[in-house]
Amino acid sequence: MEKPRPAAGGPSASVSAAASAAEHELTERQRRHLRGLAHALKPVVRLGSAGLTEAVASETARALGDHELIKVKAPGGDRAARDELFAELARRTGSALVHRIGNVAVLYRPRAEPPGVVIPDR
Repeated sequence: MEKPRPAAGGPSASVSAAASAAEHELTERQRRHLRGLAHALKPVVRLGSAGLTEAVASETARALGDHELIKVKAPGGDRAARDELFAELARRTGSALVHRIGNVAVLYRPRAEPPGVVIPDR
């Protein structure tokens, strides 16, 4: 079965539609559950020396649409800059920053239908 693709508006159209759904804060119980699910995942998106570009943001949005829960790997360097980079990527994609450890972050953005990842109630 083929997965639905974003409308003619491109990836940014799906990002803005999903942004309002993912802006809610996750409880600690939900974060713990998502961290457990993400443990075995490999990074789907790797940020290069160019940093956070529009292409990286749109590819991350596409990956979130396909998987809902992904890992993103950034280059080493300044910790504060990496934290800011992950926060900006989460903001641009309308996702929740579940967890960050070292240079790897876990992002979550629920799909409207059908949900692939079921998280516990608050």
